[in-house]
Amino acid sequence: MKNILPLLVFILVFGSCAAQNTNTSANDSRPKLVVGIVVDQMRYDYLTRFESKFGNGGFKRMMNEGFNCKNNHFNYVPTYTGPGHASVFTGTTPKYHGIISNNWYDKEIKKVVYCAGDDSVESVGTQSAAGMMSPHRMLTTSFADENRLFTQMSGKTIGVAQKDRGAILPAGHTADAAYWFHGADEGVWVTSSFYMETLPNWVKKFNKSDAAESYFKDWVTLYDIATYEESGADENDFEGGFRGKETATFPYELDKLKDQNGGFDIIKYSAYGNSLTTDFAIAAIEGEDLGEDEITDVLTVSYSSTDYVGHNFGVNSKEVEDTYLRLDKDLERLFDFLDKRVGNGEYTVFLTSDHGAVNVPSYLQSVKIPAGYLDYNDRKAKFTAFLEATYGTKDIVENVSNNQIFFNKAKLKELGLNIHEIEQALVDEQISYPNIAKVYTATTMNSTNYSTGIEVLLQNGFNQKRSGDVIVVDDIAHIAYSRTGSTHGSGLNYDTHVPLLFMGKGIKKGHTFEKTVIPDIAPTMSALLGISFPNGSTGNVLGFVFD
Repeated sequence: MKNILPLLVFILVFGSCAAQNTNTSANDSRPKLVVGIVVDQMRYDYLTRFESKFGNGGFKRMMNEGFNCKNNHFNYVPTYTGPGHASVFTGTTPKYHGIISNNWYDKEIKKVVYCAGDDSVESVGTQSAAGMMSPHRMLTTSFADENRLFTQMSGKTIGVAQKDRGAILPAGHTADAAYWFHGADEGVWVTSSFYMETLPNWVKKFNKSDAAESYFKDWVTLYDIATYEESGADENDFEGGFRGKETATFPYELDKLKDQNGGFDIIKYSAYGNSLTTDFAIAAIEGEDLGEDEITDVLTVSYSSTDYVGHNFGVNSKEVEDTYLRLDKDLERLFDFLDKRVGNGEYTVFLTSDHGAVNVPSYLQSVKIPAGYLDYNDRKAKFTAFLEATYGTKDIVENVSNNQIFFNKAKLKELGLNIHEIEQALVDEQISYPNIAKVYTATTMNSTNYSTGIEVLLQNGFNQKRSGDVIVVDDIAHIAYSRTGSTHGSGLNYDTHVPLLFMGKGIKKGHTFEKTVIPDIAPTMSALLGISFPNGSTGNVLGFVFD
C-alpha cells in the first residue's frame, strides 16, 4: 500500500498539470481578437490595379505577411450589401440565412421590408428613426455568435460601420453592440435598444468630440493627381459628382458643399468616411478593452465609403483610386494600433468585400464593349398590357422587385388559374423582352439541383419562404441606373470576384488560385477558434491558410 500511494499522488499531480497545460495550449492557439473587415464594393482587381501605390502597412502587409485567396467569389445572386455581409459572417447564402436583398417584398405582411429594420426597438443616440434596427431578419448564427456561445458570453462582439446593415448583420444576434453613423444634421454614432438602453461613455465622448466635423475639409488627392495613371481622366461624362459643383473633378470643398449634399452625409460619400470609421473602430477597441485577455473577442468593421464613392463616380474614376489609397493608410493605422494595443501576433484579421461592381456601362459603350441601360418603365408597361390582355387583370401579380415577380395567390385561386401554368406563361412572356437573358420559375429553383452556371448562383440566393415566383436575369453589363456611376447585383465576375486576405495569429504566408467562395470564411474562422460552425453554414474550411 505504501508503494502505491506515491504513484497515485504522482498520477494526480501530473494529470492535473497536464490538463492545465492542455487548456493553456488551447487558449494560446487562439487569437485574443479577431477583426473581420468588409470593404464595401471592392472588386478583386483593385488589389492589383492600385498595388504599386499602396504602402507596406495596409493591403500589402496583408498580402506579404498573410494569405491571399486570389480566386475568391460570391456563389449566389444577388450581390448586394445586406446579403453580402450576412453571408461573410454566417458561412452560408441567402437560401438559408434569409437576407435575400437589402430590401424585399414580404409575402406574409404584403409590404417591402428592410433587411435590418425593426419597428419593435428604439433608437439609441438619436431622436430619429435611424436606430430602429436589429438582426432579427437574419435566420442563422454568425461565427461571432458561436464564439459568444463557446465562451459563455465572455468573448465580446462589437460591430462598426457607417451603414447600419454593415454593422448589425456581421455582429450577429448576440453582439454586445453594433454602431453605425447617422449623418444628416447630427453626425453621430448610434445604436438601438436591441443592444442597450444608453450609449457607453466612450461613444458619448466620441460623439461630443470634433471627430466628424474635422472631415469637413477639402478632399484632394493623396498624391499628385497626374500620377493616378491607373484611372481614367478626372473630367469625363461617366461620373455623378456633388450638387453645387459643376464638374465631378478634384478638389471637393466638403465644407462648402455639405449643405446641398446631406450635411454630415457628404463625409460618407468621400474617402474621409473610411477615416472616420477607423477613428471609431480604434475608439471601440480602447473603450471595450477588446483583445485584453485570453478570451477571444470579435470586432467587425465595414468600410462603406468605398461603396458610396463607387456608386457616385464609377469603377474607373480617380475618386475611387484615391479612396482606396487613403483606405490603405487607414488600414495601416488600424494594424499599427492593434500591434501596440493587442500585440503583433496576438490577433487575426481577414479582409473581403460584400460585392464588386460593373464598370459604368456608358463608358464600356464608348470603348465598344457590349453594355447598356434597362428601361424598367417600358418593361412594366409591356408586362401590364400582357397581363390585362391575357387574364383580364394585372392583379394576379402582387409585386415586382429585385428582378422577381410575386404572385397574388388569392387572386389566382379566385380566377381558378393554375400557378404552375402561370409561372411558365410569365417565363415565356418575360424572355421575349429586350435585355432579359434568362427567366426561371420558383418551381424550377425548388425542384432542380444545378451544379454549374448562373443557375447555381440563383438557387443559392433563392429562399423559398421569401423569394418570388419568377426570377429574371438581365443581360451582361446592363443595369437600371443613371448613366453615371457604378452599381452591382449580378452573378457575373465583376460583381462576384472580390478579395479574401487573412493575416495574423494562426495564418501562414502564401496564396492560392484555387477557387474559394464567401461562405468558406466563417467556418474557416470557426475552425481557427476551435468553436462550433455557424448553425446554417454551408462553406468549407480553408485549411491551407492555417500555419
